[in-house]
Amino acid sequence: MSVAPVPAPVVARLARLSPAPDGLTLLRSALHTRRLLLLKALLVRVHRHRASVEPGALGRFERSWDLLERVERRHPSVVRDVLDYPTTGAWLAGALAEPAGPAFDRLLGHLDTLAVTAALRAGGTLDVTVETPDGLLPLPGVGRLSVDAERVRVSAGERTVRFHPDGAHHAAPAVLKLTGGRDGVLTGRGPGWRAVRPLHGSVARLDDLDPYRVPSGAGGTVVVAADPADTDHAAWAATWRAAQELLARTDPGRAAEVSRGVRAVVPVLPRGPRHLGATLSAAPGAVLTSLPDHGEGMVETVVHELHHSKLATLHELMPLYGPGRDAVHQVGWRPDLRPIAGVLHGAYAHMALTDLWWRAITTDGVPAAWRHCAGQQFDDIHDQVGAALLILLESDELTVEGREFVHQMRLHHASLGAAPLAAG
Repeated sequence: MSVAPVPAPVVARLARLSPAPDGLTLLRSALHTRRLLLLKALLVRVHRHRASVEPGALGRFERSWDLLERVERRHPSVVRDVLDYPTTGAWLAGALAEPAGPAFDRLLGHLDTLAVTAALRAGGTLDVTVETPDGLLPLPGVGRLSVDAERVRVSAGERTVRFHPDGAHHAAPAVLKLTGGRDGVLTGRGPGWRAVRPLHGSVARLDDLDPYRVPSGAGGTVVVAADPADTDHAAWAATWRAAQELLARTDPGRAAEVSRGVRAVVPVLPRGPRHLGATLSAAPGAVLTSLPDHGEGMVETVVHELHHSKLATLHELMPLYGPGRDAVHQVGWRPDLRPIAGVLHGAYAHMALTDLWWRAITTDGVPAAWRHCAGQQFDDIHDQVGAALLILLESDELTVEGREFVHQMRLHHASLGAAPLAAG
Protein backbone atom coordinates (compact mmCIF):
# COMPACT_ATOMS: atom_id res chain seq x y z
CA MET A 1 0.00 0.00 0.00
CA SER A 2 1.23 3.49 -0.75
CA VAL A 3 1.94 5.47 2.39
CA ALA A 4 4.40 8.07 3.60
CA PRO A 5 7.92 6.85 4.51
CA VAL A 6 8.07 5.18 7.90
CA PRO A 7 10.20 7.16 10.39
CA ALA A 8 13.26 5.01 11.14
CA PRO A 9 13.51 6.09 14.81
CA VAL A 10 9.93 4.98 15.46
CA VAL A 11 10.55 1.60 13.83
CA ALA A 12 13.73 1.19 15.89
CA ARG A 13 11.76 1.86 19.06
CA LEU A 14 9.16 -0.70 18.03
CA ALA A 15 11.91 -3.26 17.42
CA ARG A 16 13.29 -2.55 20.89
CA LEU A 17 9.80 -3.06 22.39
CA SER A 18 9.36 0.56 23.40
CA PRO A 19 5.75 1.30 24.41
CA ALA A 20 6.18 4.98 23.40
CA PRO A 21 2.90 6.43 22.04
CA ASP A 22 4.37 7.34 18.65
CA GLY A 23 4.72 3.65 17.78
CA LEU A 24 1.08 2.90 18.51
CA THR A 25 0.02 6.03 16.60
CA LEU A 26 1.97 4.87 13.56
CA LEU A 27 0.46 1.39 13.69
CA ARG A 28 -3.07 2.73 14.14
CA SER A 29 -2.65 4.93 11.08
CA ALA A 30 -1.33 1.97 9.09
CA LEU A 31 -4.20 -0.21 10.24
CA HIS A 32 -6.80 2.35 9.18
CA THR A 33 -5.19 2.81 5.78
CA ARG A 34 -5.22 -0.95 5.31
CA ARG A 35 -8.90 -1.20 6.28
CA LEU A 36 -9.88 1.50 3.79
CA LEU A 37 -7.95 -0.27 1.01
CA LEU A 38 -9.60 -3.61 1.77
CA LEU A 39 -13.05 -2.03 1.94
CA LYS A 40 -12.44 -0.31 -1.40
CA ALA A 41 -11.25 -3.64 -2.84
CA LEU A 42 -14.51 -5.23 -1.75
CA LEU A 43 -16.52 -2.43 -3.37
CA VAL A 44 -14.58 -2.78 -6.62
CA ARG A 45 -15.13 -6.55 -6.64
CA VAL A 46 -18.86 -6.15 -6.11
CA HIS A 47 -19.16 -3.56 -8.88
CA ARG A 48 -17.06 -5.52 -11.37
CA HIS A 49 -18.95 -8.75 -10.78
CA ARG A 50 -22.35 -7.36 -9.87
CA ALA A 51 -24.08 -9.81 -12.23
CA SER A 52 -22.93 -12.67 -9.99
CA VAL A 53 -24.33 -11.09 -6.81
CA GLU A 54 -27.93 -11.86 -5.85
CA PRO A 55 -29.96 -8.67 -6.56
CA GLY A 56 -31.31 -8.35 -3.00
CA ALA A 57 -27.82 -8.72 -1.51
CA LEU A 58 -26.45 -6.19 -4.00
CA GLY A 59 -29.15 -3.65 -3.16
CA ARG A 60 -28.56 -4.01 0.58
CA PHE A 61 -24.80 -3.66 0.12
CA GLU A 62 -25.14 -0.47 -1.92
CA ARG A 63 -27.65 0.98 0.54
CA SER A 64 -25.31 0.24 3.45
CA TRP A 65 -22.35 1.75 1.61
CA ASP A 66 -24.32 4.96 1.04
CA LEU A 67 -25.31 5.08 4.73
CA LEU A 68 -21.70 4.60 5.82
CA GLU A 69 -20.58 7.43 3.52
CA ARG A 70 -23.26 9.77 4.91
CA VAL A 71 -22.25 9.04 8.50
CA GLU A 72 -18.57 9.44 7.65
CA ARG A 73 -19.16 12.96 6.32
CA ARG A 74 -20.67 14.01 9.66
CA HIS A 75 -18.75 11.86 12.13
CA PRO A 76 -15.53 10.52 10.60
CA SER A 77 -14.07 9.47 13.96
CA VAL A 78 -17.04 7.19 14.68
CA VAL A 79 -16.81 5.49 11.28
CA ARG A 80 -13.06 5.09 11.72
CA ASP A 81 -13.58 3.45 15.09
CA VAL A 82 -16.10 0.98 13.66
CA LEU A 83 -13.95 0.14 10.63
CA ASP A 84 -10.83 -0.31 12.77
CA TYR A 85 -12.53 -2.65 15.26
CA PRO A 86 -10.67 -5.99 15.06
CA THR A 87 -13.61 -8.11 13.89
CA THR A 88 -14.15 -5.81 10.90
CA GLY A 89 -10.75 -6.92 9.63
CA ALA A 90 -11.64 -10.58 10.07
CA TRP A 91 -14.89 -10.05 8.14
CA LEU A 92 -13.13 -8.22 5.30
CA ALA A 93 -10.49 -10.94 4.99
CA GLY A 94 -13.20 -13.61 4.83
CA ALA A 95 -15.30 -11.71 2.31
CA LEU A 96 -12.41 -11.00 -0.03
CA ALA A 97 -11.29 -14.63 0.05
CA GLU A 98 -14.77 -16.09 -0.54
CA PRO A 99 -15.62 -17.08 -4.13
CA ALA A 100 -18.79 -15.77 -5.74
CA GLY A 101 -21.94 -17.49 -4.61
CA PRO A 102 -24.48 -17.58 -1.78
CA ALA A 103 -21.79 -17.58 0.93
CA PHE A 104 -20.24 -14.41 -0.53
CA ASP A 105 -23.65 -12.75 -0.78
CA ARG A 106 -24.26 -13.61 2.86
CA LEU A 107 -20.93 -12.09 3.89
CA LEU A 108 -21.83 -8.85 2.09
CA GLY A 109 -24.78 -8.49 4.46
CA HIS A 110 -22.43 -7.71 7.34
CA LEU A 111 -21.88 -4.24 5.89
CA ASP A 112 -25.45 -3.57 7.05
CA THR A 113 -24.42 -4.07 10.66
CA LEU A 114 -21.29 -1.92 10.31
CA ALA A 115 -23.22 0.96 8.74
CA VAL A 116 -26.06 0.75 11.25
CA THR A 117 -23.59 0.59 14.16
CA ALA A 118 -21.82 3.71 12.91
CA ALA A 119 -25.10 5.56 12.33
CA LEU A 120 -26.43 4.73 15.78
CA ARG A 121 -23.19 5.71 17.51
CA ALA A 122 -23.14 8.99 15.60
CA GLY A 123 -26.65 9.90 16.78
CA GLY A 124 -29.43 11.43 14.74
CA THR A 125 -32.48 9.91 13.11
CA LEU A 126 -32.47 6.57 11.34
CA ASP A 127 -35.19 4.26 10.07
CA VAL A 128 -33.98 1.14 8.26
CA THR A 129 -34.92 -2.52 8.09
CA VAL A 130 -32.07 -5.04 8.18
CA GLU A 131 -31.96 -8.76 7.50
CA THR A 132 -31.40 -11.16 10.42
CA PRO A 133 -31.19 -14.57 8.70
CA ASP A 134 -29.86 -16.30 11.84
CA GLY A 135 -32.17 -14.39 14.15
CA LEU A 136 -29.20 -12.24 15.21
CA LEU A 137 -28.36 -8.58 14.69
CA PRO A 138 -24.77 -7.92 15.79
CA LEU A 139 -23.56 -4.37 16.38
CA PRO A 140 -19.74 -4.69 16.36
CA GLY A 141 -18.16 -3.54 19.60
CA VAL A 142 -21.59 -2.74 21.07
CA GLY A 143 -23.68 -5.89 21.46
CA ARG A 144 -26.08 -8.30 19.81
CA LEU A 145 -29.83 -8.59 19.47
CA SER A 146 -31.44 -12.04 19.31
CA VAL A 147 -34.85 -12.13 17.64
CA ASP A 148 -37.31 -14.69 16.32
CA ALA A 149 -37.56 -12.93 12.97
CA GLU A 150 -35.76 -12.63 9.63
CA ARG A 151 -35.85 -8.82 9.61
CA VAL A 152 -35.65 -6.07 12.21
CA ARG A 153 -36.68 -2.47 11.84
CA VAL A 154 -34.20 -0.09 13.50
CA SER A 155 -35.68 3.29 14.38
CA ALA A 156 -33.59 5.97 16.07
CA GLY A 157 -34.12 9.48 17.30
CA GLU A 158 -31.35 11.77 18.43
CA ARG A 159 -30.33 9.60 21.41
CA THR A 160 -32.72 6.63 21.57
CA VAL A 161 -32.81 3.50 19.41
CA ARG A 162 -35.60 0.93 19.20
CA PHE A 163 -35.56 -2.46 17.48
CA HIS A 164 -38.84 -3.87 16.11
CA PRO A 165 -38.61 -7.48 14.89
CA ASP A 166 -41.01 -8.35 12.10
CA GLY A 167 -44.15 -9.92 13.52
CA ALA A 168 -43.44 -8.92 17.12
CA HIS A 169 -46.68 -7.16 18.03
CA HIS A 170 -46.77 -7.63 21.78
CA ALA A 171 -43.27 -7.68 23.28
CA ALA A 172 -41.70 -4.33 24.16
CA PRO A 173 -38.85 -3.54 21.77
CA ALA A 174 -35.24 -3.57 22.88
CA VAL A 175 -33.97 -0.03 23.46
CA LEU A 176 -30.51 1.53 23.25
CA LYS A 177 -29.47 4.91 24.62
CA LEU A 178 -26.63 7.04 23.28
CA THR A 179 -24.74 8.06 26.42
CA GLY A 180 -21.17 8.84 25.38
CA GLY A 181 -21.46 12.16 23.59
CA ARG A 182 -18.88 12.32 20.82
CA ASP A 183 -17.57 8.88 21.82
CA GLY A 184 -20.80 7.30 20.61
CA VAL A 185 -21.31 4.92 23.55
CA LEU A 186 -24.53 2.91 23.38
CA THR A 187 -26.13 1.18 26.36
CA GLY A 188 -29.15 -1.07 26.05
CA ARG A 189 -31.89 -3.14 27.64
CA GLY A 190 -34.88 -5.14 26.55
CA PRO A 191 -35.78 -8.57 25.18
CA GLY A 192 -33.00 -10.32 23.32
CA TRP A 193 -30.35 -7.66 23.90
CA ARG A 194 -26.83 -8.57 25.13
CA ALA A 195 -24.07 -6.02 25.47
CA VAL A 196 -20.37 -6.37 24.74
CA ARG A 197 -18.88 -5.53 28.12
CA PRO A 198 -16.08 -2.99 28.66
CA LEU A 199 -12.96 -4.06 30.53
CA HIS A 200 -11.68 -1.90 33.36
CA GLY A 201 -9.14 0.82 32.68
CA SER A 202 -8.85 0.33 28.92
CA VAL A 203 -10.58 0.66 25.56
CA ALA A 204 -10.91 -3.14 25.42
CA ARG A 205 -14.20 -5.01 25.28
CA LEU A 206 -14.83 -8.59 26.37
CA ASP A 207 -16.29 -9.63 23.04
CA ASP A 208 -18.04 -12.99 23.23
CA LEU A 209 -20.78 -12.00 20.76
CA ASP A 210 -19.40 -10.86 17.39
CA PRO A 211 -19.93 -13.45 14.63
CA TYR A 212 -16.43 -12.80 13.23
CA ARG A 213 -14.54 -12.87 16.54
CA VAL A 214 -13.11 -16.33 15.66
CA PRO A 215 -13.42 -16.99 11.91
CA SER A 216 -13.33 -20.60 10.76
CA GLY A 217 -9.80 -21.86 10.23
CA ALA A 218 -8.39 -19.01 12.33
CA GLY A 219 -4.63 -18.84 12.10
CA GLY A 220 -4.38 -22.36 10.72
CA THR A 221 -4.97 -23.77 14.20
CA VAL A 222 -8.03 -25.06 15.98
CA VAL A 223 -9.35 -22.02 17.86
CA VAL A 224 -12.94 -22.34 19.03
CA ALA A 225 -14.97 -19.43 20.36
CA ALA A 226 -16.42 -19.97 23.82
CA ASP A 227 -20.21 -20.09 24.05
CA PRO A 228 -21.49 -16.74 25.39
CA ALA A 229 -23.77 -18.68 27.76
CA ASP A 230 -20.65 -20.11 29.40
CA THR A 231 -18.81 -16.80 29.80
CA ASP A 232 -18.27 -15.96 33.47
CA HIS A 233 -18.17 -12.20 33.03
CA ALA A 234 -17.35 -11.55 36.67
CA ALA A 235 -14.35 -13.90 36.53
CA TRP A 236 -13.07 -12.31 33.33
CA ALA A 237 -13.49 -8.81 34.75
CA ALA A 238 -11.67 -9.74 37.96
CA THR A 239 -8.78 -11.40 36.11
CA TRP A 240 -8.46 -8.44 33.74
CA ARG A 241 -8.45 -5.96 36.62
CA ALA A 242 -5.80 -7.98 38.47
CA ALA A 243 -3.71 -8.11 35.31
CA GLN A 244 -3.99 -4.36 34.74
CA GLU A 245 -2.95 -3.62 38.31
CA LEU A 246 -0.02 -6.03 38.14
CA LEU A 247 1.20 -4.70 34.80
CA ALA A 248 0.93 -1.09 35.98
CA ARG A 249 3.07 -2.00 38.99
CA THR A 250 5.61 -3.87 36.85
CA ASP A 251 5.80 -1.73 33.70
CA PRO A 252 3.61 1.42 33.61
CA GLY A 253 4.55 2.18 30.00
CA ARG A 254 3.47 -1.24 28.80
CA ALA A 255 0.29 -1.01 30.87
CA ALA A 256 -0.60 2.23 29.08
CA GLU A 257 0.12 0.62 25.70
CA VAL A 258 -2.13 -2.35 26.51
CA SER A 259 -4.92 -0.07 27.69
CA ARG A 260 -4.87 1.73 24.33
CA GLY A 261 -3.80 -1.02 21.96
CA VAL A 262 -6.04 -3.96 22.90
CA ARG A 263 -9.54 -3.37 21.49
CA ALA A 264 -11.11 -6.79 22.11
CA VAL A 265 -10.51 -9.77 24.38
CA VAL A 266 -12.23 -12.82 22.87
CA PRO A 267 -12.97 -15.83 25.12
CA VAL A 268 -12.00 -19.12 23.46
CA LEU A 269 -11.95 -22.72 24.63
CA PRO A 270 -8.68 -23.99 26.12
CA ARG A 271 -6.77 -26.65 24.25
CA GLY A 272 -7.00 -29.60 26.62
CA PRO A 273 -5.63 -28.69 30.05
CA ARG A 274 -3.45 -25.91 28.59
CA HIS A 275 -4.25 -22.22 28.51
CA LEU A 276 -4.62 -20.93 24.94
CA GLY A 277 -3.76 -17.52 23.53
CA ALA A 278 -3.87 -16.48 19.86
CA THR A 279 -4.14 -13.57 17.44
CA LEU A 280 -5.38 -13.12 13.88
CA SER A 281 -3.20 -11.19 11.43
CA ALA A 282 -6.40 -9.80 9.89
CA ALA A 283 -7.66 -8.56 13.26
CA PRO A 284 -4.88 -6.66 15.08
CA GLY A 285 -5.90 -5.48 18.51
CA ALA A 286 -7.88 -8.61 19.36
CA VAL A 287 -6.52 -11.10 21.89
CA LEU A 288 -8.10 -14.54 21.65
CA THR A 289 -7.61 -16.31 24.97
CA SER A 290 -9.03 -18.86 27.32
CA LEU A 291 -9.51 -17.59 30.87
CA PRO A 292 -6.16 -17.71 32.71
CA ASP A 293 -6.07 -18.95 36.29
CA HIS A 294 -4.68 -15.66 37.59
CA GLY A 295 -3.70 -12.12 36.66
CA GLU A 296 -0.11 -13.07 35.87
CA GLY A 297 -1.31 -15.41 33.13
CA MET A 298 -3.48 -12.69 31.63
CA VAL A 299 -0.58 -10.21 31.68
CA GLU A 300 1.70 -12.63 29.86
CA THR A 301 -0.95 -13.58 27.29
CA VAL A 302 -1.93 -10.00 26.49
CA VAL A 303 1.67 -8.76 26.18
CA HIS A 304 2.64 -11.73 24.01
CA GLU A 305 -0.37 -11.47 21.68
CA LEU A 306 -0.26 -7.67 21.44
CA HIS A 307 3.24 -7.94 19.99
CA HIS A 308 2.02 -10.39 17.36
CA SER A 309 -0.58 -7.75 16.43
CA LYS A 310 1.99 -4.97 16.33
CA LEU A 311 4.33 -6.94 14.09
CA ALA A 312 1.52 -7.98 11.73
CA THR A 313 0.46 -4.36 11.29
CA LEU A 314 4.03 -3.14 10.80
CA HIS A 315 4.68 -5.81 8.17
CA GLU A 316 1.65 -4.62 6.18
CA LEU A 317 3.04 -1.09 6.33
CA MET A 318 6.69 -1.99 5.70
CA PRO A 319 7.37 -5.58 4.58
CA LEU A 320 9.95 -7.21 6.81
CA TYR A 321 10.31 -10.45 4.85
CA GLY A 322 9.61 -11.66 1.34
CA PRO A 323 7.03 -14.13 0.03
CA GLY A 324 6.97 -17.53 1.66
CA ARG A 325 9.56 -20.10 0.65
CA ASP A 326 10.07 -23.74 1.45
CA ALA A 327 12.78 -23.12 4.07
CA VAL A 328 11.74 -23.95 7.62
CA HIS A 329 13.61 -23.65 10.90
CA GLN A 330 13.61 -25.14 14.37
CA VAL A 331 12.82 -22.76 17.24
CA GLY A 332 13.00 -23.45 20.93
CA TRP A 333 9.41 -22.64 21.87
CA ARG A 334 7.68 -25.00 19.39
CA PRO A 335 8.24 -28.62 18.33
CA ASP A 336 7.30 -28.03 14.67
CA LEU A 337 9.48 -26.37 12.04
CA ARG A 338 8.63 -22.74 11.28
CA PRO A 339 8.91 -20.57 8.14
CA ILE A 340 10.86 -17.33 8.46
CA ALA A 341 7.67 -15.35 9.18
CA GLY A 342 6.91 -17.67 12.09
CA VAL A 343 10.47 -17.34 13.41
CA LEU A 344 10.25 -13.55 13.35
CA HIS A 345 6.79 -13.41 14.92
CA GLY A 346 7.74 -15.88 17.62
CA ALA A 347 11.02 -14.13 18.39
CA TYR A 348 9.33 -10.75 18.70
CA ALA A 349 6.46 -11.95 20.90
CA HIS A 350 8.73 -14.07 23.11
CA MET A 351 11.22 -11.23 23.46
CA ALA A 352 8.33 -9.13 24.74
CA LEU A 353 7.82 -11.81 27.41
CA THR A 354 11.50 -11.76 28.38
CA ASP A 355 11.28 -7.98 28.66
CA LEU A 356 8.22 -8.38 30.89
CA TRP A 357 9.91 -11.02 33.06
CA TRP A 358 13.07 -8.92 33.33
CA ARG A 359 10.97 -6.10 34.76
CA ALA A 360 9.16 -8.50 37.10
CA ILE A 361 12.55 -9.64 38.40
CA THR A 362 14.05 -6.17 38.81
CA THR A 363 11.04 -4.09 39.94
CA ASP A 364 10.16 -3.57 43.59
CA GLY A 365 6.67 -4.45 44.75
CA VAL A 366 6.11 -7.37 42.36
CA PRO A 367 4.56 -10.43 44.08
CA ALA A 368 7.29 -12.85 45.16
CA ALA A 369 5.67 -15.85 43.50
CA TRP A 370 5.58 -14.16 40.10
CA ARG A 371 9.12 -12.81 40.54
CA HIS A 372 10.34 -16.35 41.18
CA CYS A 373 8.42 -17.79 38.22
CA ALA A 374 9.63 -14.98 35.95
CA GLY A 375 13.22 -15.73 36.87
CA GLN A 376 12.79 -19.39 36.02
CA GLN A 377 11.21 -18.64 32.64
CA PHE A 378 13.53 -15.80 31.66
CA ASP A 379 16.70 -17.82 31.15
CA ASP A 380 15.20 -20.46 28.86
CA ILE A 381 13.18 -18.11 26.68
CA HIS A 382 15.95 -15.50 26.51
CA ASP A 383 18.31 -18.14 25.09
CA GLN A 384 15.67 -19.40 22.67
CA VAL A 385 15.05 -15.88 21.36
CA GLY A 386 18.78 -15.38 20.92
CA ALA A 387 19.03 -18.52 18.79
CA ALA A 388 16.05 -17.38 16.69
CA LEU A 389 17.63 -13.97 16.10
CA LEU A 390 20.72 -15.70 14.70
CA ILE A 391 18.50 -17.67 12.30
CA LEU A 392 16.87 -14.44 11.18
CA LEU A 393 20.14 -12.57 10.64
CA GLU A 394 21.57 -15.46 8.62
CA SER A 395 18.47 -15.69 6.42
CA ASP A 396 18.21 -14.15 2.95
CA GLU A 397 14.43 -13.91 3.25
CA LEU A 398 14.36 -10.67 5.22
CA THR A 399 14.02 -7.36 3.44
CA VAL A 400 16.54 -4.59 4.09
CA GLU A 401 14.06 -3.09 6.54
CA GLY A 402 13.55 -6.49 8.12
CA ARG A 403 17.26 -6.98 8.71
CA GLU A 404 17.51 -3.58 10.38
CA PHE A 405 14.46 -4.40 12.50
CA VAL A 406 16.04 -7.67 13.65
CA HIS A 407 19.34 -5.89 14.32
CA GLN A 408 17.51 -3.50 16.65
CA MET A 409 15.77 -6.46 18.29
CA ARG A 410 19.15 -8.07 18.91
CA LEU A 411 20.45 -4.93 20.61
CA HIS A 412 17.50 -4.96 23.01
CA HIS A 413 17.86 -8.69 23.57
CA ALA A 414 21.51 -8.18 24.51
CA SER A 415 20.59 -5.45 26.97
CA LEU A 416 18.19 -7.80 28.74
CA GLY A 417 20.84 -10.50 28.96
CA ALA A 418 23.19 -8.08 30.71
CA ALA A 419 20.72 -7.40 33.51
CA PRO A 420 21.42 -8.81 37.00
CA LEU A 421 18.84 -11.47 37.81
CA ALA A 422 17.53 -11.91 41.31
CA ALA A 423 14.72 -14.40 41.05
CA GLY A 424 14.57 -15.46 44.64
